[in-house]
Amino acid sequence: MAAVNRVYAARLARMVVLGPDGESIGRVRDVVISISIVRQQPRVLGLVVELLTRRRIFVPILRVTSIEPGAVTLATGSVSLRRFAQRPGEVLVLGQVIETQVRVDDPDLPELKDADLIVVDLGIEQTRTRDWMVTKVAVRQHRRLGRRSNVHAVDWHHVHGLTPSGLAMPDQGVAQLLEQFVGQRAIEVADAIRELPSKRRYEVVKALDDERLADVLQELPEDDQTDVLKRLPADRAADVLEAMDPDDAADLLGSMTPSDAEQFLRRMDPEDSEDVRRLLSHSPDTAGGLMTSEPVILAPDTTVAEALARVRDPDLTPALASLVFVVRPPTATPTGRYLGCVHLQRLLREPPADLVSGIVDTDLPNLAPEDSLSAVTRYFAAYNLVCGAVVDEENHLLGAVSVDDVLDHLLPEDWRETEEPDLTATEGAL
Repeated sequence: MAAVNRVYAARLARMVVLGPDGESIGRVRDVVISISIVRQQPRVLGLVVELLTRRRIFVPILRVTSIEPGAVTLATGSVSLRRFAQRPGEVLVLGQVIETQVRVDDPDLPELKDADLIVVDLGIEQTRTRDWMVTKVAVRQHRRLGRRSNVHAVDWHHVHGLTPSGLAMPDQGVAQLLEQFVGQRAIEVADAIRELPSKRRYEVVKALDDERLADVLQELPEDDQTDVLKRLPADRAADVLEAMDPDDAADLLGSMTPSDAEQFLRRMDPEDSEDVRRLLSHSPDTAGGLMTSEPVILAPDTTVAEALARVRDPDLTPALASLVFVVRPPTATPTGRYLGCVHLQRLLREPPADLVSGIVDTDLPNLAPEDSLSAVTRYFAAYNLVCGAVVDEENHLLGAVSVDDVLDHLLPEDWRETEEPDLTATEGAL
């Protein structure tokens, strides 16, 4: 298929990136351009490409040999594998330019004069020197009463507002940016948000609903979590903490000063804050500090069919779904007397109408809340488990530790930000 030399940047999003031999390298996540204080035609510098490993790198536009309707092809498979870091003067089209407010003075479009317009896309075109330049700016008026306004493609020199100061104006829209995150995992959204400039990062954070923000927040480094939470209005911050898993909320609040943590806890719903306070009472490197207070807990008269329905909950991690815990009422932690656990594999083998009380594993040892991180690790290795019950001296179930909680504490604190050793070379073959 013939390559094209004029494209719109937003249409490149998620487009497959191929090496010279046709092998898939990753997908386009953004287009990097230069915008200066002096009014000059913006030049395309390159692409932000997400590799198959989720790492985002910068590929200079001169490494692109063709842009076809279905794929971007590189001239070489040897590119820098350093994680993308935005430099001064560099601007992300999708991350920063889209939905910027501008004015237009095109004599061919008198109806747009003095109108409040927003940018919906940038047209880029390759010149005879092989450079790619921004030649068109697609704009539309703000939507009113839910109606979609017409989009106009305007020559870049008729557009005013695409400047560093214009991009710094507050309250820029994020609707198109949020569309990029639809269907993505929370860790992928967190990675994308971290790479945005501070202004845009918090415009996105403000626009996410509480549940989605809670999921994303749990995947950010600790310092970023605290920064985001403190920038939110106090009541919104409390709502987000309530939407987080109790153990993750406890980890986040435990990283703050006691006075700061207490301010957030007081604004939370008492039922939610009680769970978090209970977790905060344990040392963070013990089973009590690692556990979640919301594993799958069942009464003895629960049927196998009901138990399987509970573990199908999409919000459960695979580790937490691997075991269900059977207790005497009450079933909220700390529970009544702990009777034992049932493995998911056993549930799958039993008749749906049978009761879980008849298939409880009572021989598996339990974790105590004061057990150390190393003891928890040895427990998982010894019994080939990915989840384990935490039970107090009076045989009440307090919660459960899952292997992902253990890994979070075994890895270095900055593991989300640290470069992998095999990808630190300046140049490498993809």
